[in-house]
Amino acid sequence: MAKYKRILLKLSGESLMGDQQYGIDQNRLGDYAEQIAEIVKGGVQVGIVIGGGNIFRGLSGAANGFDRVKGDQMGMLATVINSLALNSALVNAGVKSKVLTAIRMEPVGEYYSKEKAVEALSNGEVVIISGGTGNPYFTTDTASALRGIEIEAEVMLKGTRVDGIYTADPEKDANATKFDTISFDEIYNRNLRIMDLTATTLCKENNLPIYVFDMDQKGNLQKVMSGEDIGTLVHN
Repeated sequence: MAKYKRILLKLSGESLMGDQQYGIDQNRLGDYAEQIAEIVKGGVQVGIVIGGGNIFRGLSGAANGFDRVKGDQMGMLATVINSLALNSALVNAGVKSKVLTAIRMEPVGEYYSKEKAVEALSNGEVVIISGGTGNPYFTTDTASALRGIEIEAEVMLKGTRVDGIYTADPEKDANATKFDTISFDEIYNRNLRIMDLTATTLCKENNLPIYVFDMDQKGNLQKVMSGEDIGTLVHN
């Protein structure tokens, strides 16, 4: 029996690069699709929001002279590209999947609404919600918090390249120690930027717990759904 019935899975666009410097690594994409297919076939309802940093980041564009609004819109389109790629990989893995977009771009994807998303989830389809929130100045972390709350997910699973939340960056500080659980308030007090403050506040105020884990290790998604403590739970 899976620990959660309905989840919002937040995936990093950068992780899709695998060992590449840019774009989508087909092996990483296939690994993600297999892991997601495994839990869907076990009865879990899965909504997904994926970033676009492997293709374009609005903030980076703004730093290089792009208008911030245009840069963020380019970033939104990057998330759509990643969402279409993941959709295709999921279909190849034998899972029904659809892409919803926060900005109108039929026939690339259907325009997002809570009702469409929940209906598809109830029918056993994976729902990939792309285009961020549809607005500039909001990250895909904020989009994942918003969509997780809207679809009434039990938890947001934040798949990263590290196995949880640490007192400091474990890649830079050998003395960093990992939290098994941590409260939203402690996240604020320690200034641990696991997500941007808007996303964290949305989750806190709407009581949506976040589970941070290493999605790049194949099999970890199933371990989380089985209740294994391999990451860090953020809660009220």
